[in-house]
Amino acid sequence: MSIAQLSLLTTLALVAAFVLSAVFGAVARATRFCTMGAISDVVALGDWTRVKQWAAAGGVALIGFSALVFTGLVDADRTLYASHQILWLAALVGGLLFGVGMVLSSGCGNKTLVRLGGGNLKALVVLVLMGVSAFATLKGITAVLRVATVDAVHIDLAMNASLPDVLAASFQMNAASLRLALGLVLGGALLVWAAWGRETRDVRSLVGGMLIGALVVGAWWLSGHWAVVEEHPLTLEHVFLATNSGRAEALSFVTPVAYALDWLMFYSDANKRLTLGIVSVAGVVAGAALHALWSREFRWEGFAGTGDLAHHATGAVLMGIGGVTAMGCTIGQGLSALSTLSIASLPAIAGIVIGAVVSLKYQAWQLERTL
Repeated sequence: MSIAQLSLLTTLALVAAFVLSAVFGAVARATRFCTMGAISDVVALGDWTRVKQWAAAGGVALIGFSALVFTGLVDADRTLYASHQILWLAALVGGLLFGVGMVLSSGCGNKTLVRLGGGNLKALVVLVLMGVSAFATLKGITAVLRVATVDAVHIDLAMNASLPDVLAASFQMNAASLRLALGLVLGGALLVWAAWGRETRDVRSLVGGMLIGALVVGAWWLSGHWAVVEEHPLTLEHVFLATNSGRAEALSFVTPVAYALDWLMFYSDANKRLTLGIVSVAGVVAGAALHALWSREFRWEGFAGTGDLAHHATGAVLMGIGGVTAMGCTIGQGLSALSTLSIASLPAIAGIVIGAVVSLKYQAWQLERTL
């Protein structure tokens, strides 16, 4: 492969990532896909419709990723979430912080991007603060604290810390075959549960969840197969094109926002290049904006007052710190990492849910006191 061909492949991969994420943004807005909204519906109304929508997304993502690995299209050991360590405390604490933060800021990273596409200027402030705090937790002052505390507590394994790899090593089975079996069983169970009961009357919600899951699978295929070069023409190394981690990545919306801000601020630096994560941030906003304009629902919104600003700002900082600490948000850990059956995704998801539920109940209690 020549340098010119490599450059063309990189450009095509970036365009594909933008289109894929734009579809994600449009689908998420059209079907009201929102993890915080799903948890809020259950806590406040006892309505499980959007939780089942999320389950449908998770089921499709699980089955799809497992199939990609089984057919050899994606190497599970070369994904962002592949590690021989289980950073369980970081996942749990980061998830808790993220869960509290997304309630305070009226939505997770993905929902914030979608709201920005609809004209919500509060979302712009949340994204900037979340991106800055996320970058500080990647490489700055809170990164030092993270490494010295929660990252220091972990479980070391001799194999990749995913459920299929651990079980395969324990029972001397083929990891790829076991992964496919687990993906079909667990993913199928999620899909069956999602389609069961009166909530399935909302067909649009169910189909929207399945499309979201399919887009996660598409992102894995794009970064883990199509945009992969076995031998770089200059270094002769195996390369995942246009990824920040140097590994296969799927959709996530905390760290990519940080890298997007970094790219914008240091645009003239030749070392700062567009990545799949950065263009996915722009793609979600663009897709949501197109849907908002097409449905004639686009409208500018701002903060109601200083109290509203304070809540959103606090939530944004917590999401930035928590998202990086947990290595993902409701999409990054909730769908992308879960699709790989990463063991660390379980405490991360648990932390997000617990943090969100506690915050929602606290807000409800505060509201009752004022009545």
